[in-house]
Amino acid sequence: MGSRRKARESALQMLFAADVSEARADELVRTYWAELCDNEMEDSAREFATRLATGTLANLAQLDERIRSRAEHWRITRMAIVDRNVLRLAVYEFLHEPTPRTVTINEALEIARRFSTYEATQFINGILDAIKRDLDEEFPQPQTVTPTEEIEVNDDDSPEPMAEP
Repeated sequence: MGSRRKARESALQMLFAADVSEARADELVRTYWAELCDNEMEDSAREFATRLATGTLANLAQLDERIRSRAEHWRITRMAIVDRNVLRLAVYEFLHEPTPRTVTINEALEIARRFSTYEATQFINGILDAIKRDLDEEFPQPQTVTPTEEIEVNDDDSPEPMAEP
């Protein structure tokens, strides 16, 4: 598993804890890294996880509104804790990180497969795909990347390239 996936999983665990305990973000992050984390995690991944978790918590109203707009007949509070936090994390990454949106969706689905149910994965995919379409219309991401960006994304944020036939 790539370091950025581990970082996203750590961020999800922090968001889950915040949802359950209603602890302040700074206290939550400090406790997570002191007691619950993977001590083998690289500093850059730890920073990414912290940025994702604290950024998501700081923007909950904005993120929940995006999710609410596409989760027809679902209230955020009625969603499973894991599912709503996977959604929040992915929407935060859509809006505030340079990660390609398709990669963000793939990562969210992989994390949902690990921590939630098959049905939840379908639910999350549908909502994230709709939000991605909205954002693609509002804020198109560039379709080209520099060679160093491409290497970084392929190494850590996307599935292995397919073999040529």
